[in-house]
Amino acid sequence: MEEWTEIRLRVLNGKASKREILREKGMHWKTLEKILSHSKPPGYRMESERPRPKIGPFLERISEILESDKEVPKKQRHTAKRIYERIKEEGYQGKYTQVKEAVSELKSKAREVFMPLTHRPGEAQVDFGEAAVKVSGVLRTVHFLGMVLPYSDSFFVVAFERECTETWSDGHARAFEFFEGSPRRITYDNSKVLVSQILQGRDRKLTKGFLELQSHYLFDHHFCHVRRPNEKGVVEGLVKYVRLNFFVPVPEVRDLEELNERLVQQCREDLKRRLRGKPASKGELLTEDQAAFRSLPPVPFDACRKRSTIASSLSLVRFDTNDYSVPVRYAHHSILAKGYADRVVLCHKEEQVAQHRRSWGREGLFFDWVHYLPLLERKPGSLDHALPLANVELPECFEILHRRLKREAESEGEGTRQYIRVLRLIEIHGVSKVAEAVTKGLRVGAHTRDAVAQFLIPQPPWKPSTFRLDGREHLQLVKVARPDLSAYQALLSRGGIP
Repeated sequence: MEEWTEIRLRVLNGKASKREILREKGMHWKTLEKILSHSKPPGYRMESERPRPKIGPFLERISEILESDKEVPKKQRHTAKRIYERIKEEGYQGKYTQVKEAVSELKSKAREVFMPLTHRPGEAQVDFGEAAVKVSGVLRTVHFLGMVLPYSDSFFVVAFERECTETWSDGHARAFEFFEGSPRRITYDNSKVLVSQILQGRDRKLTKGFLELQSHYLFDHHFCHVRRPNEKGVVEGLVKYVRLNFFVPVPEVRDLEELNERLVQQCREDLKRRLRGKPASKGELLTEDQAAFRSLPPVPFDACRKRSTIASSLSLVRFDTNDYSVPVRYAHHSILAKGYADRVVLCHKEEQVAQHRRSWGREGLFFDWVHYLPLLERKPGSLDHALPLANVELPECFEILHRRLKREAESEGEGTRQYIRVLRLIEIHGVSKVAEAVTKGLRVGAHTRDAVAQFLIPQPPWKPSTFRLDGREHLQLVKVARPDLSAYQALLSRGGIP
């Protein structure tokens, strides 16, 4: 470059002629013309493409193979080595290097180019992701829903046991509450939870659960084309960001409730950040998003999946492969099971009759032993083998009461019947209050159901009272005369008791 610059300075500034430079440097005149025409060496430039006699005839065939690969899973697409083996069988005489270079060149030409997009306030994107979490000391995978507002880049994240209808609905409800409004338009991928059938273009047949959610909050939907996650690239980036920043190192929590409390706090802290190219922080830009939101409905969305069924002869209702108990009076009756993200609510004719903690396992049995007390009273012989009571741990006073009742009973089984009647008080008053009443009854020898129930009657604590004349000024005018004791003597003299 130094010699190049020197020649240009001397010739173009008139300090030396071209002939002088040619004699001095011993270069060809075409080289000198190139130096004078370019401020820096232009490099080697081919006037025509170099012929490729061996790989050339097979370039179209290689292109066909790469094009057909777009229709198959990524893990089953052709490698350059596999293409080389195939075209070699078809008559290729060259080496593997030429095939590898041709494949790389064709792939780079076919690589998609994306258009930078702008995002309006009031729009959102939603997607699910997975991450490892240590819950109660056990390493497991949780699913988290992320909703992001591309205009302000504000986001909300909540973790669930599984991706399903009720967690999608619950995640939306929590996100809308966090953002204090509902976005006007939300972009999704083609999850089976939301889409039951993909029609032509962007038309979709939506699931009932998603239609109920949309009808409640009145937002517009927008579904990406199949295998086009880049159409919701902001939330795709959010899933990666959350996994690398909120789940590294692996969180150690007591349960998902504690994890979600952490996630909400981290989402609030993130609102203080200002991204490159943004005029203000996320929290400040969020106000512009909120101005374009829809107001939240006055009634919260019932974020559950419903299933109508009939309680079995064992007074059990099956929901999501697990069995949950209802009071025995509802056995063989129709029950509406509502599955929420954290609980299962069982209703009969719009009335809630039972509620259990949601289990995400399979084929489990979940009893509320109090549901079976009326049946136990009719069948007292099943007390020792009743499955709903197998793992129930009552205070020691109940066992003492049972022993005393059996000892005092006039006939076999009567003591157990009296004990079960005492247990039925738990249906109304709860274990702790009945345990206090039983303890009091044991002290005074009151063992029957009616005797124990006397200690459960609400009795206000006794307080000494003093009569005051405050507010009763008219009573101050009343004069009470001293009693005349001689009148009592008169009564005695007329035949009273001496």
